[in-house]
Amino acid sequence: METTLAIIKPDAYKDGKTGKIIDRIISEGFNIKEMKQIHMSTRQAEGFYEIHRDRPFFDELTSFMSSGCCVVLSLERENAVSRWRDLIGATNPQEAA
Repeated sequence: METTLAIIKPDAYKDGKTGKIIDRIISEGFNIKEMKQIHMSTRQAEGFYEIHRDRPFFDELTSFMSSGCCVVLSLERENAVSRWRDLIGATNPQEAA
């Protein structure tokens, strides 16, 4: 078994899609080990996304992630990391299936 992190981001949370997303996660065979609703401060978002600090989107990203509530989940299943990446798809729309 492998574990991976998932975040339901502020826009999806605000739009009331959290339940549907969780249903999809479960239907794809993931076991939710832990789940917590959070509201990141800008400082917390900057720390979490530190790896992207030198990227041009850093300020927009940290501002967005601290703009409202998120739900963070610890997901478990066989090949969890690759299965999660397959499920959420490419972050670049030009590379999306």
